Amino acid sequence: MKSPAVSVHRRIWREGGFSEGSRSIPEETPIALTYNAGTYAVMMGTPQDLEDFAVGFSLTEGVVKSSADIQSLDVVALDEGVELRMWLDQPQAERLRERRRNIAGPTGCGLCGIDSIVEAARPATMVGVGRHFSADQIMKAMQSISSLQKLNIETRAVHAAAFWNPEQGVVALREDVGRHNALDKLTGALARNSVDAKEGLVLLTSRVSVEMVQKTAVTGAAVMVSVSAPTALAVRMADEAGITLAAIARSDGFEVFTHPYRIADGATAHVA
Repeated sequence: MKSPAVSVHRRIWREGGFSEGSRSIPEETPIALTYNAGTYAVMMGTPQDLEDFAVGFSLTEGVVKSSADIQSLDVVALDEGVELRMWLDQPQAERLRERRRNIAGPTGCGLCGIDSIVEAARPATMVGVGRHFSADQIMKAMQSISSLQKLNIETRAVHAAAFWNPEQGVVALREDVGRHNALDKLTGALARNSVDAKEGLVLLTSRVSVEMVQKTAVTGAAVMVSVSAPTALAVRMADEAGITLAAIARSDGFEVFTHPYRIADGATAHVA
Protein backbone atom coordinates (compact mmCIF):
# COMPACT_ATOMS: atom_id res chain seq x y z
CA MET A 1 0.00 0.00 0.00
CA LYS A 2 1.25 3.48 -0.80
CA SER A 3 2.31 5.77 2.00
CA PRO A 4 -0.14 8.64 2.68
CA ALA A 5 2.72 11.11 2.17
CA VAL A 6 5.87 11.24 0.04
CA SER A 7 8.96 13.42 0.12
CA VAL A 8 9.74 15.33 -3.08
CA HIS A 9 12.60 17.59 -4.08
CA ARG A 10 11.85 21.23 -4.84
CA ARG A 11 13.63 24.55 -5.31
CA ILE A 12 12.68 27.28 -2.87
CA TRP A 13 12.66 30.96 -3.74
CA ARG A 14 12.92 33.26 -0.73
CA GLU A 15 14.05 36.86 -0.48
CA GLY A 16 15.50 37.10 -3.97
CA GLY A 17 17.28 33.77 -4.21
CA PHE A 18 16.84 30.03 -4.74
CA SER A 19 17.81 27.17 -2.43
CA GLU A 20 17.35 23.41 -2.64
CA GLY A 21 15.26 21.27 -0.34
CA SER A 22 12.58 18.62 0.05
CA ARG A 23 8.97 18.74 1.14
CA SER A 24 6.49 16.12 2.30
CA ILE A 25 3.29 16.17 0.24
CA PRO A 26 0.15 13.99 0.49
CA GLU A 27 -0.35 11.04 -1.81
CA GLU A 28 -3.41 11.03 -4.04
CA THR A 29 -4.59 7.78 -5.60
CA PRO A 30 -7.65 6.37 -7.39
CA ILE A 31 -9.82 4.40 -4.98
CA ALA A 32 -12.41 2.11 -6.55
CA LEU A 33 -15.38 1.01 -4.45
CA THR A 34 -16.90 -2.21 -5.72
CA TYR A 35 -19.93 -4.12 -4.50
CA ASN A 36 -20.54 -7.74 -5.43
CA ALA A 37 -17.87 -7.50 -8.17
CA GLY A 38 -19.37 -4.37 -9.78
CA THR A 39 -17.68 -0.96 -9.67
CA TYR A 40 -19.89 1.70 -8.12
CA ALA A 41 -17.49 4.62 -7.74
CA VAL A 42 -13.91 5.68 -8.31
CA MET A 43 -12.77 8.50 -6.06
CA MET A 44 -9.43 10.23 -5.67
CA GLY A 45 -8.20 10.14 -2.10
CA THR A 46 -5.47 9.54 0.46
CA PRO A 47 -4.55 5.86 0.86
CA GLN A 48 -5.04 5.49 4.61
CA ASP A 49 -7.96 4.40 6.84
CA LEU A 50 -9.49 2.77 3.78
CA GLU A 51 -11.72 0.33 5.66
CA ASP A 52 -13.29 3.33 7.38
CA PHE A 53 -13.68 5.04 4.02
CA ALA A 54 -15.38 2.00 2.48
CA VAL A 55 -17.91 1.71 5.30
CA GLY A 56 -18.49 5.45 5.63
CA PHE A 57 -18.94 6.00 1.89
CA SER A 58 -21.37 3.09 1.74
CA LEU A 59 -23.44 4.62 4.55
CA THR A 60 -23.43 8.25 3.40
CA GLU A 61 -24.17 7.30 -0.21
CA GLY A 62 -27.12 5.18 0.94
CA VAL A 63 -25.66 1.98 -0.51
CA VAL A 64 -26.22 0.30 2.86
CA LYS A 65 -28.32 1.17 5.87
CA SER A 66 -25.94 -0.35 8.40
CA SER A 67 -22.33 -1.47 8.42
CA ALA A 68 -23.69 -4.95 9.16
CA ASP A 69 -25.06 -5.02 5.58
CA ILE A 70 -21.46 -5.37 4.35
CA GLN A 71 -20.70 -9.09 4.57
CA SER A 72 -17.02 -8.77 3.66
CA LEU A 73 -14.51 -6.04 2.88
CA ASP A 74 -11.08 -6.41 1.32
CA VAL A 75 -8.56 -3.67 0.58
CA VAL A 76 -6.68 -4.68 -2.57
CA ALA A 77 -3.58 -2.73 -3.63
CA LEU A 78 -3.22 -2.48 -7.41
CA ASP A 79 -0.46 -0.97 -9.53
CA GLU A 80 -2.67 1.95 -10.53
CA GLY A 81 -4.61 2.44 -7.29
CA VAL A 82 -6.63 0.68 -4.60
CA GLU A 83 -9.80 -1.37 -4.83
CA LEU A 84 -12.16 -1.64 -1.88
CA ARG A 85 -14.00 -4.90 -2.56
CA MET A 86 -17.25 -5.32 -0.67
CA TRP A 87 -19.90 -8.00 -0.75
CA LEU A 88 -23.42 -7.12 0.34
CA ASP A 89 -26.21 -9.33 1.56
CA GLN A 90 -28.80 -10.21 -1.06
CA PRO A 91 -31.48 -7.58 -0.26
CA GLN A 92 -28.91 -4.75 -0.36
CA ALA A 93 -27.32 -6.13 -3.53
CA GLU A 94 -30.69 -6.18 -5.29
CA ARG A 95 -31.45 -2.64 -4.18
CA LEU A 96 -28.08 -1.46 -5.40
CA ARG A 97 -28.56 -3.01 -8.81
CA GLU A 98 -31.65 -0.86 -9.26
CA ARG A 99 -29.81 2.39 -8.65
CA ARG A 100 -26.25 1.61 -9.76
CA ARG A 101 -24.33 4.49 -11.24
CA ASN A 102 -20.70 5.00 -12.09
CA ILE A 103 -18.79 7.95 -10.71
CA ALA A 104 -15.51 9.38 -11.97
CA GLY A 105 -14.75 11.72 -9.11
CA PRO A 106 -12.02 14.34 -8.84
CA THR A 107 -10.49 14.86 -5.42
CA GLY A 108 -13.14 15.00 -2.72
CA CYS A 109 -16.00 15.40 -5.17
CA GLY A 110 -19.08 14.82 -3.07
CA LEU A 111 -21.76 14.86 -5.76
CA CYS A 112 -19.92 13.56 -8.81
CA GLY A 113 -21.98 11.30 -11.01
CA ILE A 114 -25.38 12.24 -9.61
CA ASP A 115 -27.65 12.49 -12.61
CA SER A 116 -30.67 14.14 -11.02
CA ILE A 117 -31.13 17.60 -9.51
CA VAL A 118 -33.62 16.07 -7.09
CA GLU A 119 -31.07 13.51 -5.95
CA ALA A 120 -28.38 16.15 -5.49
CA ALA A 121 -30.68 18.19 -3.23
CA ARG A 122 -32.16 15.20 -1.43
CA PRO A 123 -33.27 16.01 2.14
CA ALA A 124 -30.80 15.13 4.84
CA THR A 125 -31.70 12.51 7.42
CA MET A 126 -33.57 14.08 10.34
CA VAL A 127 -31.46 13.97 13.49
CA GLY A 128 -32.75 13.49 17.01
CA VAL A 129 -32.76 15.96 19.88
CA GLY A 130 -29.13 15.23 20.63
CA ARG A 131 -27.10 16.77 23.37
CA HIS A 132 -26.52 20.32 24.60
CA PHE A 133 -23.05 21.87 24.75
CA SER A 134 -21.57 25.01 26.23
CA ALA A 135 -19.75 27.60 24.16
CA ASP A 136 -16.59 26.76 26.11
CA GLN A 137 -16.93 23.10 25.10
CA ILE A 138 -17.24 24.07 21.44
CA MET A 139 -14.06 26.13 21.71
CA LYS A 140 -12.21 23.38 23.59
CA ALA A 141 -13.24 20.78 21.01
CA MET A 142 -12.05 22.81 18.03
CA GLN A 143 -8.78 23.74 19.71
CA SER A 144 -8.05 20.10 20.50
CA ILE A 145 -7.86 18.80 16.94
CA SER A 146 -4.98 20.80 15.46
CA SER A 147 -2.24 18.82 17.20
CA LEU A 148 -3.87 15.52 16.17
CA GLN A 149 -3.83 16.25 12.43
CA LYS A 150 -0.59 14.38 11.87
CA LEU A 151 -0.77 14.23 8.09
CA ASN A 152 -1.67 17.89 7.81
CA ILE A 153 1.15 18.88 10.17
CA GLU A 154 3.49 16.98 7.86
CA THR A 155 2.09 18.19 4.53
CA ARG A 156 -0.17 21.24 5.17
CA ALA A 157 -2.43 19.97 2.42
CA VAL A 158 -5.22 17.78 3.81
CA HIS A 159 -8.60 18.15 5.48
CA ALA A 160 -9.74 16.58 8.75
CA ALA A 161 -13.03 15.45 10.23
CA ALA A 162 -13.23 14.56 13.91
CA PHE A 163 -15.70 13.47 16.57
CA TRP A 164 -15.52 14.88 20.10
CA ASN A 165 -17.52 14.34 23.25
CA PRO A 166 -17.11 15.87 26.73
CA GLU A 167 -16.21 12.60 28.43
CA GLN A 168 -13.47 11.39 26.08
CA GLY A 169 -12.36 14.40 24.08
CA VAL A 170 -11.47 13.50 20.50
CA VAL A 171 -12.82 9.98 19.93
CA ALA A 172 -11.75 9.72 16.29
CA LEU A 173 -10.08 11.92 13.67
CA ARG A 174 -9.59 11.11 9.99
CA GLU A 175 -7.68 13.00 7.28
CA ASP A 176 -7.78 13.07 3.49
CA VAL A 177 -6.98 15.33 0.56
CA GLY A 178 -10.75 15.39 -0.02
CA ARG A 179 -12.97 16.91 2.65
CA HIS A 180 -15.85 14.58 1.76
CA ASN A 181 -13.51 11.61 2.01
CA ALA A 182 -12.32 12.71 5.45
CA LEU A 183 -15.93 12.87 6.66
CA ASP A 184 -16.75 9.50 5.08
CA LYS A 185 -13.73 7.99 6.87
CA LEU A 186 -14.93 9.45 10.15
CA THR A 187 -18.44 8.10 9.53
CA GLY A 188 -17.00 4.66 8.90
CA ALA A 189 -14.83 4.80 12.02
CA LEU A 190 -17.82 5.71 14.19
CA ALA A 191 -19.98 2.97 12.67
CA ARG A 192 -17.32 0.29 12.94
CA ASN A 193 -16.77 1.14 16.63
CA SER A 194 -20.48 1.54 17.47
CA VAL A 195 -20.00 5.14 18.64
CA ASP A 196 -23.23 7.00 19.43
CA ALA A 197 -22.78 10.21 17.45
CA LYS A 198 -25.71 11.88 19.21
CA GLU A 199 -23.46 12.27 22.26
CA GLY A 200 -20.87 14.50 20.61
CA LEU A 201 -19.79 16.96 17.95
CA VAL A 202 -18.66 16.50 14.35
CA LEU A 203 -15.74 18.86 13.74
CA LEU A 204 -14.58 19.92 10.27
CA THR A 205 -11.57 21.83 9.00
CA SER A 206 -13.23 22.67 5.68
CA ARG A 207 -16.09 24.78 4.40
CA VAL A 208 -19.59 23.40 4.93
CA SER A 209 -21.33 22.52 1.68
CA VAL A 210 -24.68 20.78 1.40
CA GLU A 211 -23.21 17.28 1.03
CA MET A 212 -21.20 17.77 4.23
CA VAL A 213 -24.49 18.39 6.04
CA GLN A 214 -26.07 15.35 4.38
CA LYS A 215 -23.14 13.15 5.40
CA THR A 216 -23.08 14.48 8.97
CA ALA A 217 -26.80 13.75 9.28
CA VAL A 218 -26.12 10.10 8.41
CA THR A 219 -23.83 9.83 11.44
CA GLY A 220 -26.71 10.91 13.68
CA ALA A 221 -24.76 13.84 15.14
CA ALA A 222 -26.99 16.79 15.97
CA VAL A 223 -24.18 19.38 16.15
CA MET A 224 -21.49 20.11 13.57
CA VAL A 225 -18.77 22.74 13.83
CA SER A 226 -16.41 23.97 11.12
CA VAL A 227 -13.55 26.41 10.83
CA SER A 228 -14.94 27.78 7.57
CA ALA A 229 -18.21 29.28 6.40
CA PRO A 230 -21.26 27.35 5.15
CA THR A 231 -23.05 27.77 1.86
CA ALA A 232 -26.61 29.04 1.83
CA LEU A 233 -27.95 25.64 0.77
CA ALA A 234 -26.00 23.97 3.58
CA VAL A 235 -27.66 26.30 6.10
CA ARG A 236 -31.12 25.51 4.72
CA MET A 237 -30.39 21.79 4.73
CA ALA A 238 -29.07 21.84 8.30
CA ASP A 239 -32.14 23.77 9.43
CA GLU A 240 -34.49 21.26 7.80
CA ALA A 241 -32.56 18.29 9.22
CA GLY A 242 -32.62 19.69 12.76
CA ILE A 243 -28.83 20.04 12.90
CA THR A 244 -27.13 22.76 14.91
CA LEU A 245 -24.60 24.23 12.49
CA ALA A 246 -21.78 26.32 13.94
CA ALA A 247 -19.08 27.64 11.65
CA ILE A 248 -16.27 30.17 11.25
CA ALA A 249 -14.89 28.68 14.46
CA ARG A 250 -11.66 30.52 15.22
CA SER A 251 -9.58 31.23 18.30
CA ASP A 252 -11.88 34.12 19.32
CA GLY A 253 -15.26 32.45 18.84
CA PHE A 254 -17.73 30.97 16.36
CA GLU A 255 -21.06 31.70 14.68
CA VAL A 256 -24.22 29.58 14.98
CA PHE A 257 -26.44 29.45 11.89
CA THR A 258 -29.15 26.93 12.79
CA HIS A 259 -30.85 25.53 15.91
CA PRO A 260 -28.80 27.54 18.44
CA TYR A 261 -30.68 26.11 21.44
CA ARG A 262 -28.16 23.25 21.73
CA ILE A 263 -25.30 25.66 22.51
CA ALA A 264 -25.39 27.57 25.79
CA ASP A 265 -23.43 30.68 26.67
CA GLY A 266 -20.52 30.27 29.04
CA ALA A 267 -18.92 27.13 30.47
CA THR A 268 -22.03 25.12 31.40
CA ALA A 269 -24.46 23.47 29.02
CA HIS A 270 -28.11 23.78 30.00
CA VAL A 271 -30.04 20.54 29.67
CA ALA A 272 -33.51 20.94 28.18
